[in-house]
Amino acid sequence: MKSFLKYILVFASINTFSQDYIKSLESISKAEAKTALNKMFARVNMNTGNYDVKYHRLEFDVNPSQAFISGNVTTYFEAKENLSEVTFELTQNMAVSQVMQRGNALSFSQNTNDELTITLGQVQNVGVLDSLTISYSGNPVSSGFGSFAQSSHNGDPILWTLSEPYGAKGWWPCKQDLIDKIDSIDVYITTPQLNPSNEEYVSVSNGLEIDQVVNGLNKTTRFKHTYPIPAYLVAIAVTNYEVYTHTVNNSGNPFDIVNYVYPEDLASAQASTPVTVDIMNLYANLFEEYPFANEKYGHAQFGWGGGMEHTTVSFMGSFGRGLIAHELAHQWFGNKVTCGSWKDIWLNEGFATYLSGLVIEDLDGNNSFINWKQQLNNSITSQNGGSVYLTDTDTLSVNRIFSGRLSYNKGAMVSHMLRKKLGDVFYFQGMQNYLSNVNHFYAYAKTEDYKSIMETTSGQDLTEFFNDWIYNQGYPSYGVEWHQPNSNQVRITLTQSQSHASVSFFEAPVPVRLLGISGEVLDVILDNTTNNETFLQTVTFPVSTILFDPESDIISRNNSVTLSVNDVELNNQLVIYPNPTSHSITIQKPNNLEIEKVSVFNSLGQLIKQGEWQSNMDISTLSSGLFFIQFQTNLGIINKMVLKN
Repeated sequence: MKSFLKYILVFASINTFSQDYIKSLESISKAEAKTALNKMFARVNMNTGNYDVKYHRLEFDVNPSQAFISGNVTTYFEAKENLSEVTFELTQNMAVSQVMQRGNALSFSQNTNDELTITLGQVQNVGVLDSLTISYSGNPVSSGFGSFAQSSHNGDPILWTLSEPYGAKGWWPCKQDLIDKIDSIDVYITTPQLNPSNEEYVSVSNGLEIDQVVNGLNKTTRFKHTYPIPAYLVAIAVTNYEVYTHTVNNSGNPFDIVNYVYPEDLASAQASTPVTVDIMNLYANLFEEYPFANEKYGHAQFGWGGGMEHTTVSFMGSFGRGLIAHELAHQWFGNKVTCGSWKDIWLNEGFATYLSGLVIEDLDGNNSFINWKQQLNNSITSQNGGSVYLTDTDTLSVNRIFSGRLSYNKGAMVSHMLRKKLGDVFYFQGMQNYLSNVNHFYAYAKTEDYKSIMETTSGQDLTEFFNDWIYNQGYPSYGVEWHQPNSNQVRITLTQSQSHASVSFFEAPVPVRLLGISGEVLDVILDNTTNNETFLQTVTFPVSTILFDPESDIISRNNSVTLSVNDVELNNQLVIYPNPTSHSITIQKPNNLEIEKVSVFNSLGQLIKQGEWQSNMDISTLSSGLFFIQFQTNLGIINKMVLKN
């Protein structure tokens, strides 16, 4: 029984692990749901749907010691219908001073719905590309979106932006539509050259830094990003950063990971960030090369506790490995392929959370990965309801969009369950196909798009799986009843109850582990499609117990494993006494029970004695300790324990 005791000790130790990783996930989700507003009465603005954004030139003038921004935003856009006016989103307290088109001033108006409506000089016909420049200024902090922050670190001024989900309009005129990505942007950030301590200000934004131009006491830093990007992922930050790099080989086409950190945290950051290269390589091997390798990847330290995955540069509140892994994962899932609506946010957050789990699996080993899954399951099942997919009403609540329990943890565990259902080959190929699909790469996808790709890749119908685990609510609780009618078979019956009425039965492959009295181990996957389903499993050893879902691969709670009532009755029919004993035991059985063979095992699971049944058995020659006696009978196998004094 040594091996069996080993499993008991392993699982007991896993259950005593700290909850630090779940706490870090909670901080990530809270930071990404950074606004203090519980409800945001804004989603896709229908008045911006009649044009397609092609390009922005963003010229910002900021001072990190002041909560203020002024700028010029030049937008190239293509008409999707004949346009006499065009609407951008901009909070009302951001004051527009003028709008220019080809040297001509255009009339405009701002309203309380955070809309900037511009009257065009002439009708812009469908399919025609045109541009205009908006000049504006204001205090973004007063907008209440929390998307523009001016603060300090160690006494030094800093400003940064964080616009997810609806905050971009709080600091620049834009179109906040997930399915209309901007094809490319140029960002010009003009700041004072030096901070009050006479240290140089360093600016950060998306894409590749092109140049820095000093003009008197000011400095303008230009960044160019040539990949499609939604408005919420456009970001800037400015403070007295220290800058250092790591290099990723990228199959012989190296690029830099650029780290922008506070001077006071330089040493600790330099000790923490090198793992980014290892994680980058893991993701590249599992999925594809980094999607923005022609520009950069980077980290920029900022004042929130978690992080935000701005394209090519994640804003980081700290540099723990879990946070690095999560935000880097978004560059594939969220930035290259963006969720098509906030109802599909799990395609961003669930995938990024799961990839951080894959880092644990790869770098720390399976026991740590099991612990990680257990922690997620505990979080998910702490409440009876809740779906991964959001309703329209849910999208009005930032806290619900960024629910750590549902969008992050349940989304991640559903991804893992899909991996187990499809197998590694089909799962990872499907994820690669999702990232490379011509309709979605550098664009957007919705849940049904993802489902279709995974079905095509695997050849499986996933409708029931998605209905149970994505669109509807709750989780199952399993009951496992088993018995071994003969030495070659085990009969297992699965029952299930559901925590929420939206699902009548959760279909899933159910893993169980059969443990033998001599330390044998057999892992079995039961394709559970109906309630009260019975499985007959072939075995080559006497089974001592069964473990349900030993590696925490299923979202579930309050599960039980019991020996069949018939086996309990059978076990009670055979009596051994005295127990404990010093010399011999007496075996008492009913007349209808025929014992075919008796085997004695020591506590290490080693066979030490075997023979025919006798009503009295001499064990005086055995050493003291615990022994296991197995009786093979005409009605099944019976196992008994005897303590020899």
